Amino acid sequence: MARSRTSKTHYIKGEVAAFKRERIVDAAVDLFYDHGYEHTTLDAVAQRLGVTKPFIYSYFESKTALLSEICSRGIKASLDAINESLALRSSPVEQLNEFSKKFTRAVLQSQKHIAVFSREEKNLSKPDFERISDMRREFDRKLTALLDRGVAKGEFRVRDTRLVSLAIGGMVSWSYVWYRPKGRLTLDEVANQMAVLILQMAQARAVET
Repeated sequence: MARSRTSKTHYIKGEVAAFKRERIVDAAVDLFYDHGYEHTTLDAVAQRLGVTKPFIYSYFESKTALLSEICSRGIKASLDAINESLALRSSPVEQLNEFSKKFTRAVLQSQKHIAVFSREEKNLSKPDFERISDMRREFDRKLTALLDRGVAKGEFRVRDTRLVSLAIGGMVSWSYVWYRPKGRLTLDEVANQMAVLILQMAQARAVET
């Protein structure tokens, strides 16, 4: 019983810590997005949250570490999208269809994070930049491999899978610029339309979207 109470206490503490960490990231991404990384201090982040700067240091060792966390969010969500889709026991065309929707949602739900990354990657430390670049290369490799499998099975008609992979990544990643949450199309409608376009790019056999 005592061990059970201890485990529950540790779980609750972990949940509280994760919540506080998310609050810091949310405040920082808004400030970095609105004012730029170089014009935002940790004092400003603390003021936005109504806490002291030491509170932030208890979760992030520096402003650069906070920037790294923000910049990695979009690519991590994109990697999760392709990993989850590849884990499905289905055909390459069905995996690509599912991935296209998940990838679009991942990008649009990380809209400000990706905007901050595109503007502020020059301010990342070299190790953080390399780590995020490795994640992007892993994403590209996995998407290219999915297209290769589809071509081998006769489900896609693509001459250059690497080029198509980059084109898909660029098209969806750029949607953070023009998408508006209260715009003409809902997030799900955009995701579905993107899936149609991506399947067309791969010249995939018919699939229900």
